[in-house]
Amino acid sequence: MKLYLSKRILFLFPLFIWTCSSTLQDAGMKGPHSDQVDQYGHEQPSQEIIEVLTGLDVLKKMGFEPLLDKNVGVITNHTAVSKQGEHLVDLLSAQERVTLKAIFAPEHGFRGKSQAGDAIPGGIDSATGAPIYSLYGADREPSKEMLAGLDILVFDIQDVGARFYTYISTMGYVLEAGAKYNLPVMILDRPNPIGRNIAGNVLDEGFESFVGRYKIPIQYGLTIGELARMVIGEKMVSGLETVELHVVECEGLKPDAYWSDTDLEWLPPSPNMRNTNETLTYPGLCLLEGVRISEGRGTEYPFEYIGTPYMDGSLIARKLLATNLAGFTAEPVRYVPVDMPGVAMNPIFEGETVNGVNVTVTDPAAFDAVEFLIHLLVITKQQYPEEFAWRSKRGPDRLWGGTGLREMIDAGNSAEDIIASFQDELQDYDQIRKQYFIYE
Repeated sequence: MKLYLSKRILFLFPLFIWTCSSTLQDAGMKGPHSDQVDQYGHEQPSQEIIEVLTGLDVLKKMGFEPLLDKNVGVITNHTAVSKQGEHLVDLLSAQERVTLKAIFAPEHGFRGKSQAGDAIPGGIDSATGAPIYSLYGADREPSKEMLAGLDILVFDIQDVGARFYTYISTMGYVLEAGAKYNLPVMILDRPNPIGRNIAGNVLDEGFESFVGRYKIPIQYGLTIGELARMVIGEKMVSGLETVELHVVECEGLKPDAYWSDTDLEWLPPSPNMRNTNETLTYPGLCLLEGVRISEGRGTEYPFEYIGTPYMDGSLIARKLLATNLAGFTAEPVRYVPVDMPGVAMNPIFEGETVNGVNVTVTDPAAFDAVEFLIHLLVITKQQYPEEFAWRSKRGPDRLWGGTGLREMIDAGNSAEDIIASFQDELQDYDQIRKQYFIYE
C-alpha cells in the first residue's frame, strides 16, 4: 500500500531510503579542574533552550495522515508521549480511521517499570484492548503470528545514545521483521540526549549480542532514526535490503543539541536512567557492570555514584580531577547499596559501606564518558592492585565488544595507550555516520 507522507518524512530503502592525565600543569597554567582539586563545587553553564517537536509531535500535527485507514502495530514504551503528555497508543486509539492492532514491548516493559534483565510478560492493554507482545524474553523479533493483519509497524522509544542500551537492538529486530514480512516500518524520531559526540571502541567482529548488535562505537552520536538509516545502508544487519523505512523527523532539533538544550521533559526510559546527567555518564560507567566497582545501582544515584568498600573517595576524586579530562566534577561520597525492588536487586556490595565519588557532568560537549571510565579503571588498579578485579571475563568483554579493554588494563597499559588503541576505528566510523545525518 502506498504511503503519502509530508516532506518531513524521509523515505528509505528499497531505495525509499529514506575529555584529565598527568598532574596539574605547571604553576601559572590552569588545567581543566585546577579550581576544583581542593574544592569540589561546580557551576552549570548557561544555555539557550530550543523548542523541539519530536517525530510523534510532527505526526500528530499532520493529523496522523500516513496511518489513516491502516492496521497499526506499535513498538513502544512509556516514553512515547507528545509535548502535551499524550501517549502514542492513546492518540492512535482515538483516531477513527486508525486501527491499533498490537503493542510490542521492549526491555523494561510497556510501562518501563521492570528492572534490567527481567523477562517482560505479554498481556492486554486495559486502556485500548490491544494485545501486548513482549520483545524481551523468548521472542525478540515479532513473529508472523504477532504481525498478522498489520499494514505498518510504528517504532517510538526514547533512546540514550549508547551501544549497549537494548532499545536500538530491538529496533533492528523490528526492521528485520519489516523486511521479512513486507511491512513498512515508521520510526518517530526523538533527540539523542547526549548529542553528536562519539566515544569508545567500535564493536569487534564476533562480539555481537543484544547489548551490541552493530559495528558502532559505544557512544554513536546519532538519533535512532539516523541510526536506522545507517544500519540499513551499511548492511549492519543482513537481509534489510527490501525494508521500507519511513523516518518522521523532529522539528527544531539542532544537530549538536543535548537534551538539556531542549524544552522537552525528561521521562526516564528505564528505572536507572533517572536524569540527563546519568545519560551523559552512562556510556562509560555502564562498563562498571563488568568490574568489581559499584556503578551506583541500589542508590538514588545510579551511574553518578561509583566506588568500592576499599576506596578513598577523596583520593580518587583528586586523581580524576588531575587528569586532562574536562567537563565534569568528582566529589567524595559514601553510600550503602540496598535492594530496590523493580529497580536494582542484589546490587554489588549490598549492605556494605562504599566509598567513592559522585560524578556530575558540567559541560556535555567537553566530557568523554568512555575516556573517563578508562582513567578510572587505570587509577583504581594503580592505587589498589590487590583489590581490583573483574566480575567475570564475559562481563567487561561483552559490554566493551571485545577483549581489548580487559587485556590492556590487566597488562598495566596507561589510559593514554588504551584510548589511542581505538582512535583510528572511531575516526573511520565518524566518516561513515556523516552520510546518514538528518539534522545538519
